[in-house]
Amino acid sequence: MSTFTAVENISRRDVLKLFGAVGGGLALGASGLTWSPMVLAQDKEARLNLFIAIGEDDKVYLTCHRSEMGQGIRTGILQVLAEELEADWDKIVPIQGLADKRYASQNTDGSRSIRENYDRMRQMGAMARAMLEQAAAARWKVPVSEVHTAHHKVLHVKSGRSAKFGELALAASEQVVPAVESLTFKDVKDFKQIGASRQIVDMDAMLTGRAIYGYDIKLDGMLYASIMRPPVLGSDVATLDDTAARNVAGVLDVYRLPAAKGAPAFQALGGVAVIATNTWSALEGRKALKVTWTASDNSQHDSSLYLQELVERVQQSGNVVRQYGDEIKNWPEANTLKAVYTVPYLIHSSIEPPVATAHVTDKGCEIWASTQTPQSTQQNVAAALGMEEEAIKVNVTLLGGGFGRKSKPDFSVEAALLSKQFKRPVKVSWSREDEIQNGYYHAISAQSYQALFDANNKPSALLARTGFPSISSTFAEGVEYPSGGELDLGFVDVPFALPNLRYEAVKAQAHSRIGWMRSVCNIQHGFSVGSFVDEMAHRSQVSCPQMWRNLLGEARRETFTDQQFKYGNYGEELNRHPVDVSRYLGVIDAVEKAQAKAPKAGKYQGWGFAVHRSFVSYVAVAMLVEVSEDKQLKVLNAIDAGTIVNPDRVKAQTEGAIVFGLSLALMGEITYKEGKVQQSNFHDYPLLRMPQAPDIEIIIIESDAPPAGVGEPGVPPVAPSLTNAIFAATGQRIRDLPVNKLLRV
Repeated sequence: MSTFTAVENISRRDVLKLFGAVGGGLALGASGLTWSPMVLAQDKEARLNLFIAIGEDDKVYLTCHRSEMGQGIRTGILQVLAEELEADWDKIVPIQGLADKRYASQNTDGSRSIRENYDRMRQMGAMARAMLEQAAAARWKVPVSEVHTAHHKVLHVKSGRSAKFGELALAASEQVVPAVESLTFKDVKDFKQIGASRQIVDMDAMLTGRAIYGYDIKLDGMLYASIMRPPVLGSDVATLDDTAARNVAGVLDVYRLPAAKGAPAFQALGGVAVIATNTWSALEGRKALKVTWTASDNSQHDSSLYLQELVERVQQSGNVVRQYGDEIKNWPEANTLKAVYTVPYLIHSSIEPPVATAHVTDKGCEIWASTQTPQSTQQNVAAALGMEEEAIKVNVTLLGGGFGRKSKPDFSVEAALLSKQFKRPVKVSWSREDEIQNGYYHAISAQSYQALFDANNKPSALLARTGFPSISSTFAEGVEYPSGGELDLGFVDVPFALPNLRYEAVKAQAHSRIGWMRSVCNIQHGFSVGSFVDEMAHRSQVSCPQMWRNLLGEARRETFTDQQFKYGNYGEELNRHPVDVSRYLGVIDAVEKAQAKAPKAGKYQGWGFAVHRSFVSYVAVAMLVEVSEDKQLKVLNAIDAGTIVNPDRVKAQTEGAIVFGLSLALMGEITYKEGKVQQSNFHDYPLLRMPQAPDIEIIIIESDAPPAGVGEPGVPPVAPSLTNAIFAATGQRIRDLPVNKLLRV
C-alpha cells in the first residue's frame, strides 16, 4: 500500500469518509476532471470550480493546485480563499491538486503562485459564499440581500436564524452558479485572513516526520533504481561490464537507458540503471559497474577557458537589445569607468535531491514525485511512453526544496521508462552527487559595464553587455544568444534615467543543460549592475543609495517606449505591475533609515548596499561585513511585494533568499574539465553554515498594490551588497564570484 495519505491525494472512498457516510455536500469543480478531489466528493460531476468543497461535516476542503516546497503556498492559498468564504481557520482541510490542465498553470516557479491566483482565489471564495447565502435565503424564504456570512455560518439578523456551512452544503450545491461580475468582495479593512501571519499548515507534520516527501513513497512490489548517467552531456555508453554489479545482494537487473537525442529538454539522459529490491543495493550495484563512455561535442569543455572567452566577448560589440538616446562613439579614458563581472556555473542544491516513483500499466501510468510542475511531468511522461496525457496521473508530494530544479521532470521520465521495462513500480532516487554532476545548471556568465562621466563627474551615458549560454539551448539546438525573456531579468529593465543608454548581448554556446534557478538571470545581472552602481558612486564620491537615486531620476512609471525592445515584465501587464521608480525609492529609503539606527562600521568593517526589482517586487539590501578573524555579517532588507497574504512567510522566504544568495556569492561554483563537473557534494560545493549565517532584519513595506513575487526577489541584491561591503571594509573590489576565490570565508 502507498504511504501517501488521504489528505494529500484523495480517492473517492477517502473523500466519502471525510464527508460522511452519504458523501453529500457542496463540491465546486469542472466536469470531466475525473481525478479532482472536488469531483470525487460526489457521485455526480462537480459543478463550478476546482477549488472548494464543503461537506456535511462542516469542513471546507480547499484544493491547492501548486506545489508546496516550504514556501507556504498550501497556507497562502487557503488564506485567500477562506477570507472571501468567511471560513473558520480550524475547519479548513487542504487537498493537494493532481496534474490537470483545467487548473490552468500549475507551475510553482517564477514567484507567481499568489500573484497569479490572488484574484482568482478571491472569486472562488466569493462564489461559494454566494451559493451558501442563496441556499440559506431559499430555506428561510427571505431575500438574499438580508443574509450574510460570518464565522463559518450564514446569518439572518432579523430573525436571529443561522446555519452552519455543513447544514447548507447540499442545498447550496443546487443553486445557480453566480457570474463573476455579480460577486461582491470584502473590503480590505475587514480582512482577517489576508495579511495575518499563519504558521504553515504542514509545519507539525514536517517537524514530527509525518510529512510525505518524494523519498517517502512506498508501493507494493516496488523496485529501486540508481542510474549511472553520462558524465559529459551528449556522451553514451561505449562499453559495459556489469558482472560485479549483478553479484551484489539485492540487485535484480542492470538496464541500459537509451541516450537522449537532440536538445536535452526534459529527456532522460541515458546511462545504466541498476534495479534492486532496495536503495542500498541499487547504489552498491552501481558502484560495481565498469563503464566507458563515448566522446561528445562537449568533451573538451573547460569552464575556466570558456569564462575567459566570455570576458573577451563582452568587451567587444554585440547585438543591440536596448537603445535610448545616442550611441556614444567617443569614450575618453579619463572620463570613462569600465568593469567586467563574472559569475560561474551554479547548481540548485535543494536538500532533497530529485526523486520519482512510477507505476506503468497497460492502461496508463501513475507518478508520485516531488515536482514543481505536475503538468509538465504529465506531458513529458506521456510523450516518453507514447501515451495520451489523460492516461498519466501525477501525485504531488511535498518538496524538500525546489529552487527551479524540480520544475524539470527528467527524473519522472526515467522512473516511467524503467517501470514500463520491468512492469512493476520503480522508484528512481538521485543522490547528491547525481544532482551536482548531472543536473541543470545556472549559466556561467560575464557582464561588462562602462559609464561616461561629464565635467561635473556625473554619469551621462551607459554601455552594458551580457554573455551567457541561454536556457533556450536546453530546448533547441543551435541557440547561441540569450532570449529576450532572459535579458528582461535585471539587464535591460533597469529604469535608469540617463540621456544615453545602450545594452548589447554577445554569443555564448551551451555545453551543459542550462536551466532556471532561483531568480534566474537576475543572479548575474543583479550582481553586475549592483556592483557597478557602487563603483560609480565611489568615483562620484556619493553614497551608493544616493547614486541609485541619481540614476533612477524622478519618480515615474517607466514603459521603455521606443527603446528597441518589448518588455515582458515577468508575464504581467505593465498597467497592473508597472516599473515604478517611486517603489525603488521607497525600499532605498527604508533600508537607509534602518541603517542609520544600526551599528556604524568599525575597524575592518564596511556597509554595502544594493537594490533590485525582479518578479515585480522591489528589494533593497544593506549589509555590514567584517573582514577579520572574527568576521561578522548583518543584513538589513526591505521588500515591497505589494499586498501581503502571510507576513510570516514573506519574512521567512526573504530570510531564505538572503541565505541562498550568500551561499552563491561566498562559495557557489561549478567547474568543468574535459566536459565533466568537478564538484560532487557539499564538501566541495558548500552551503552557508549556521555559524556563517547573518543577523537579518526584514522590513516589509506596506502597500495596496497587487501581490507580487516573494520567493526569488530577495536573491539578486545579496551578492552586490556583500561585495560592496567588502570593498568598503578593505578597499578590495571583487568582480568575480565566488568571494572565496579571493577571501577565506
